[in-house]
Amino acid sequence: MEHLMGLLRIRIHRGVNLAVRDLRSSDPYVIVRLGKQKLKTRVVRKNTNPEWNEDLTLTIADPSLPVKLFVYDKDRFSFDDKMGDAEFEFGTFVEALRMRLDGLPSGTIITRVQPTRQNCLAGESRVVWAGGKVVQDMVLRLRNVESGEIELRLEWIDIPGSRGL
Repeated sequence: MEHLMGLLRIRIHRGVNLAVRDLRSSDPYVIVRLGKQKLKTRVVRKNTNPEWNEDLTLTIADPSLPVKLFVYDKDRFSFDDKMGDAEFEFGTFVEALRMRLDGLPSGTIITRVQPTRQNCLAGESRVVWAGGKVVQDMVLRLRNVESGEIELRLEWIDIPGSRGL
């Protein structure tokens, strides 16, 4: 617990224009990795624009490590097909959390992260004060595939007894 900072909740909203890996569609799911941690969404059958709306929660000890996402097509009788990957860093999000902002109007933009050649952002990502907490929405463009994006939201969960931010 003394090395743990807190929990990063990643809400995997949806995939957009994902690659077709079966006859006419795909059965996509997402794997999220951070260090040795590995979490997975459910499979959405026959859909290249799946809506997961699932929360995956990672324990955070080192906020400098990138979070990696891998999208796969579930196959019944063979290995699952790759449908792209992406990664993101959340250091800017942690910096905003460390500001200890309280009482801001909901929707206040704290900071912005621009897409660059070094990140997988499809567009500007905003760190926002919403509903009494800091959140970051982002759209990640998948790499190593012909098309596809993943929409997600970051939230932080403090753990009593952890070293905190």
